[in-house]
Amino acid sequence: MTVKTNLMIAAASSLLLATGATAQTTAPQTAAPTTPATPGTTAVPAAPASAATTTIAAALPTLPNRATLAKLVTAAKLQTTLAGPGPYTLFAPSDEAFTRLPAGALDTLLKPESSPTLATIIKYHVVAGAITAEQLKAQITAGGGKATLTTLAGQPLVASLEANGNIALTDTAGIKSFVDTADIKETNGVVHLTNGMSVPKLG
Repeated sequence: MTVKTNLMIAAASSLLLATGATAQTTAPQTAAPTTPATPGTTAVPAAPASAATTTIAAALPTLPNRATLAKLVTAAKLQTTLAGPGPYTLFAPSDEAFTRLPAGALDTLLKPESSPTLATIIKYHVVAGAITAEQLKAQITAGGGKATLTTLAGQPLVASLEANGNIALTDTAGIKSFVDTADIKETNGVVHLTNGMSVPKLG
């Protein structure tokens, strides 16, 4: 990992922290079906129910507004992992989430010499096991309001519920992102679309 890459990611972390890391605090209004919510909460929109026919890796390029993530997964050489038997849960940041990185940071991450750093960042969005939104909410409730997920990067990602019922993910820097579409089921796991990027500890 180069010093330049470390500096770019450190700058990205600082910028995300300073700007609140996310452009929205609630899931957008949508006509999509929703997962069942506990009484008094707002349900997280869910993907239309259909039989899974492909892996997370194969589905990623077809998901709405996830072209940047698909490109980063390829650059990090993680297609084989996300095409494997798993199962996995992927928290998939939107294209817009990556635009909040400092100028040049994304280009730096896409360089071959940055592959280990990029792989750590992508793995930080992946958890072993297929965890649906309802299962995650149950873990949060059982944990007294928080569920600590161990990512494939070996670092914790903390899930919690907002007052409106939206699932929030808090990274190692205390930055929050939110699940805006839940439960896109694939043959080797489940994908939850998020409105923000989560940043692991690097270095």
